[in-house]
Amino acid sequence: MDKPSSTDKAPPPVPDFDELSRNLTLLLEGVGKATAAYLKPMTEGQHRSGFAEEAAEAVRSFGHIAEAWMIDPQRAVDAQNRLGVQFLDLWASTLKRAHGEPVEAIAEPEAKDNRFKDPEWSENPVFDFLKQAYLITSRWAENLVDQAEGVDEHTRHKAQFYLRQLSSALSPSNFLLTNPELLRETLQRNGANLVRGMEMLAEDIEAGGGELKIRQSDPTRFKVGVNMATTPGKVIFRNSLMELIQYAPATDTVLKRPLLIVPPWINKFYILDLNPEKSFIRWAVAQGLTVFCISWVNPGLEHAGKDFESYMREGIFAALDAIETSTGEKKVTAIGYCVGGTLLAATLAYMAAKKDKRIDSATFFTAQVDFTYAGDLKVFVDKDRVSALEASMKKRGYLEGSHMANAFNMLRPNDLIWSYVVNVYLKGQAPFPFDLLYWNSDSTRMPAANHAFYLRNCYLENRLTKGEMELGGVKLDLKKVKIPVFNLATKEDHIAPARSVFLGSKSFGGPVEFVLAGSGHIAGVVNPVGKAKYQYWTGNSLDGELDDWIGRAQETPGTWWPHWFSWIEKQTSRRVPAREPGGGKLEALGDAPGTYVLAKS
Repeated sequence: MDKPSSTDKAPPPVPDFDELSRNLTLLLEGVGKATAAYLKPMTEGQHRSGFAEEAAEAVRSFGHIAEAWMIDPQRAVDAQNRLGVQFLDLWASTLKRAHGEPVEAIAEPEAKDNRFKDPEWSENPVFDFLKQAYLITSRWAENLVDQAEGVDEHTRHKAQFYLRQLSSALSPSNFLLTNPELLRETLQRNGANLVRGMEMLAEDIEAGGGELKIRQSDPTRFKVGVNMATTPGKVIFRNSLMELIQYAPATDTVLKRPLLIVPPWINKFYILDLNPEKSFIRWAVAQGLTVFCISWVNPGLEHAGKDFESYMREGIFAALDAIETSTGEKKVTAIGYCVGGTLLAATLAYMAAKKDKRIDSATFFTAQVDFTYAGDLKVFVDKDRVSALEASMKKRGYLEGSHMANAFNMLRPNDLIWSYVVNVYLKGQAPFPFDLLYWNSDSTRMPAANHAFYLRNCYLENRLTKGEMELGGVKLDLKKVKIPVFNLATKEDHIAPARSVFLGSKSFGGPVEFVLAGSGHIAGVVNPVGKAKYQYWTGNSLDGELDDWIGRAQETPGTWWPHWFSWIEKQTSRRVPAREPGGGKLEALGDAPGTYVLAKS
């Protein structure tokens, strides 16, 4: 008897139909639970409009694109013909393949597209046809948006963004009957994967208060203060807006000038202290820095009136006062991350106007001061939408953390939405316990006044670099900021695009060290010395565009962290005996990471 060839494919799995039937019954019960969780807020009288508003905005954007094409019927016909020709080519290729003839693919996914990695997407003619038909159609639609004439760039940008959401959602990889891997898994497990996935879906809708809070990590594996945010330190100051943490020294001597970190309030500060191996804070302490970090409150209704000026005065200024009381030092170096960097830049301009020299140098991590090229988040910002959001926030006093979390997920829908829909809710697989994604899901609210000021002055009107933003009655001029600046951008950043950060570098009046790191908004910053994955680029002149700068820049493998510390040491290398938190005039109020960071949205 001949042995089967190693190239013979295994026959499709035959399910246990009794078990499959039982699991289908359980699946229907799970659908009922998920539906009940979704409808519960509406039965309690809560208004839910987020999805409807986004859908309406998408329809309006697509409508403008359609109008642009209909103005010239011949162009529209030509575009339709191009799609028809590609489908005829695909059909002819499929027929040739059915007759055993070798053929080349009409459309292939990009190398980094993981949706179609399963061999059956190419080996099975049916799934190969579905894959190529999807790619042809989605790319044709992208070209329609890109080539539409007479459309303003903001409308085109919105249409591109919403088309990306739509095409990502309609991928055949997202549906059971059109995904060979899902079909195989379901037959092998007799539908148990669907039952488990539906259980998790119901749990996640309930956890989101009627909206799906996508499970990106295993929340049971992490606890802030236990295996996250564990760098030793003390809370030495607290007010209604922030706690100030001073970290315990790890060296006998430290640089005389302390370091103040101003993190974003859109997420929590411990992105810089995820665990001992990844912690920028722990590493900075080990270099001999006295590190202070602001931990913003997770605001409620009582914080509704806290605006940008409040965050400057009760955040940065209060921290500077506390640092001077604690250490006796009148001058610090400061780091601002993301929106914390925008606040820091505005504060520096205010201080320059007031001749306040307490911040001696500043570092910005993926922070924007000029919002001309602010990327896909600008899709969510125009006059009507900001006005509607302000009205919504006024009723509640704050913006729900889920609002920004969903917006960030939509920047990379294939990676941050649909891969989890497939793996968690269809394959029934609990997600990998990933600290970064746990942090990402630990969202924070934003005070109404602060968020409204930020959206209008930065994203909508770009007032900071124009010299039009005001804080405390002072018009802010970044050209008056003469202190040394270290400005870090990351090459694949979707939130603070490198082009935007580079342009902002030209707005300061003093010396600017612009550095470009590999990867994105988080991984490009949290790239520890011991496990450095990426590279960074350095250069001198800020002339020209970002691409010109990259062409002149020097590439260095590994993390930029040591390069940054060398920049810090060059400014002032004098060392003094290490300072213990709570050892000065300010007594410790509790252990790091404090209490504000523990509040859940």
